[in-house]
Amino acid sequence: MVESATIASPINRCLKAKLIVARGPKTHLTREFFPVASSSHRDNPLSAMSRQKDLAIESARVLREAGHVVYFAGGAVRDQLLGKEPKDYDLATSARPDQIQALFKKSDAVGEHFGVIIVKGTGEMIEVATFRTDGSYKDGRRPESVEFSSPEEDAQRRDFTINGLFQDPLTGEIIDHVGGKADLEARILRAIGEPQKRFEEDALRLLRALRFAVTTGFEIEAQTWTAICDCAPLLTQISPERIRDEFSRILVSDDRARGLDLLADSGLIAQFLPEILDLQGCEQPPQWHPEGDVYVHTRIALSLLNYPPLNLALAVLLHDIGKPATQTWDAEAGRLRFNGHDKVGADMAEVILRRLRYSNQTIEEVRFMVSRHMNFMHVKDMRTAKLKRFMSAETFGMETELHRVDCDSSNGFRDNYDFVRTKKEEFAKEPLIPKPLMNGHDLIRDFEMNHGPEIGKVLRKVQTEQLEGRLSDKESAYQFVKETLSP
Repeated sequence: MVESATIASPINRCLKAKLIVARGPKTHLTREFFPVASSSHRDNPLSAMSRQKDLAIESARVLREAGHVVYFAGGAVRDQLLGKEPKDYDLATSARPDQIQALFKKSDAVGEHFGVIIVKGTGEMIEVATFRTDGSYKDGRRPESVEFSSPEEDAQRRDFTINGLFQDPLTGEIIDHVGGKADLEARILRAIGEPQKRFEEDALRLLRALRFAVTTGFEIEAQTWTAICDCAPLLTQISPERIRDEFSRILVSDDRARGLDLLADSGLIAQFLPEILDLQGCEQPPQWHPEGDVYVHTRIALSLLNYPPLNLALAVLLHDIGKPATQTWDAEAGRLRFNGHDKVGADMAEVILRRLRYSNQTIEEVRFMVSRHMNFMHVKDMRTAKLKRFMSAETFGMETELHRVDCDSSNGFRDNYDFVRTKKEEFAKEPLIPKPLMNGHDLIRDFEMNHGPEIGKVLRKVQTEQLEGRLSDKESAYQFVKETLSP
């Protein structure tokens, strides 16, 4: 049965550098680190989306005038009904691929086998797909064959009812063959047809279901949830890259803590990141962690992040991943200890992120942050030079946020966090790591030193004196080196 309605008000608004600067991934330059959660786009994204929407509407008009049925499909319809700006505007049409290309000179048949044509504008592009039904999915990813069909049949092949809606681009009318409008209003995520069949066709839909539930705040319908749990082992059919991309979207969503719970409760995370499950039941000293075990601590920490970049969210997720492997009982002190869990955790984080095919930069930054997250407990005892080197790492802004949520999700003590903020203001008048007063060439030329580790040691001593404020010019640096090298 088809339900039609005109779109109304939105539903639910929903050599030198290595020796003298703190080691860190990629770069060692200091940058401002409060706040860290910011992003920018070269182009105005709303303007780009507006141009894409205009292209889609004009393309729809061309197809309609040629006698074809054409609708907005999928996410564009869902997002508009939820009061969100769509990320893209896809068209579904009765026109066959050759007919589409005949109507649009600027087009490419990138997915002709599946009836998908790319139509290009003056910089933007849209996908125009022929209504189709899919054959069998032998690889758990793509159909072996497709047959061009009707809008009703095309809607039935899609994953979830909220993604199976069509909209007339020219009138705004909603065309609903799957009950998606009612599920949007009831805030329910439901698989179209038989849930298990939908997930067997493409196991990535298991993760997509959780992502949609988290990003929309919808509840997963009971039969759909049961099928997700039953089909969790199918996720092993999916490439690490596709899993990584969906997992990353969950981690940076607003409700990422719920996402982690859904991943754990469904059994999906056991298929690609089983180490997280070891955090459950890994008890901690109640005087320092009244919140509970390591899993509870981690999920609370994740929830306290504000619009985090992906690398920070990953670092928070994995900052205590080494605790189960290092948990010991200190009988003398009468408490649990996790000695070295930061270093063990850094190694584990690298293994996990490589398994999921994250970029080298992401791996380096997350590993670095995990390895240093316990250093904040010592900042008040650090000499000025050591503190400045510690704060000079490129990742320090994210590390500071990691420390904040680490504290707020456990005992709530922010003394070291506040200390670092105060020091940041105190050091703001000049670069944390100023221009060196001397370099290796100076030592070779004026002190006849040979290349090697000794040059590095001397340069580091000079920099330490400079950072401590005891050396301020080249003349005093030369005098210091002369005294240092004197027998």
